[in-house]
Amino acid sequence: MTRHFLKDTDLTPAEQEEVLNLAARMKAAPYSVQPFAADGAGRKTVAVIFDKTSTRTRVSFAAGIAEMGGNALIINPGEAQIGHKESVEDTAKVLERMVSTIVWRTGAHQGLVDMAANSRVPVINALCDDYHPCQLLADLLTVKEYKGRLTGLTMSYLGDAANNMANSYLLAGVTAGMHVRICGPEGYLPATDIVSAAEARAAETGGSVLITTDPAEALAGADVVATDTWVSMGQEAEKETRLQLFRDYSVDESAMAQAAPDAVVLHCLPAYRGYEISAGVIDGPQSIVWDEAENRLHAQKALMAWLMHHSGLAVVEGLAPVELVQESAQ
Repeated sequence: MTRHFLKDTDLTPAEQEEVLNLAARMKAAPYSVQPFAADGAGRKTVAVIFDKTSTRTRVSFAAGIAEMGGNALIINPGEAQIGHKESVEDTAKVLERMVSTIVWRTGAHQGLVDMAANSRVPVINALCDDYHPCQLLADLLTVKEYKGRLTGLTMSYLGDAANNMANSYLLAGVTAGMHVRICGPEGYLPATDIVSAAEARAAETGGSVLITTDPAEALAGADVVATDTWVSMGQEAEKETRLQLFRDYSVDESAMAQAAPDAVVLHCLPAYRGYEISAGVIDGPQSIVWDEAENRLHAQKALMAWLMHHSGLAVVEGLAPVELVQESAQ
């Protein structure tokens, strides 16, 4: 069965831990796993499709694919016909015959669902309007490096709590057994279906979910404090309104004083100092933002290798054996 990664809960708690452990192993030995090498079971090319501009996603996937023996076919915004001249379903049926994995940074999550439903090679959500699951693998890897564990930690997110980052913090955090607090103003909180899914996963892992409009409640004793830009792509016309709306949810020195003394700070970048986060915090001793950015590379490498292995398209030593499948026709 082909495995895909479209949202954070596509990995069970045990699988998420396995991917993070593989990421740590591959970070220590960057060229030790080669699922895309020419002499391996996987094909060499990975399609990396961008409907939105990118820095970290593009560089981390391209570098990671190269380090694992593959070739990243970068398809930039406007260069493909997906969804307008050609359906997502037809695109998937073509790509699966030419590439070993499909990575897509897009808008609507449904497009990724349709792509995966028609692909016999793994499909990875590199960001969509609803989720940013690859970012959360990097975030969890980074927190684990600094804290030594994830289970039982309290992770608090402040700001626009109705966006893809808040959704993924909820889902990925409780999958890791964390106590996740999501905080933003009324009207900018996670949708009920996301909260329900997070609560169901938390019931399996011993984690918990708190949705609040009160920054003090969210921050009290937190081990991890996270935020994101208040003005995402496509929201530029709302900038001034948003800057006023979220001003009480800034991760600044006064906010960090309410968290645990040894709390660490996450931001997926790009960051706007003086708005969602102060310069003193993001550039200060509690910030682990630059390790977080680097870990996009290691976490995504592990994810791609894990998906190839569990889809029967490559063999990764140290993972449970799977039966290899015959490659589709070229």
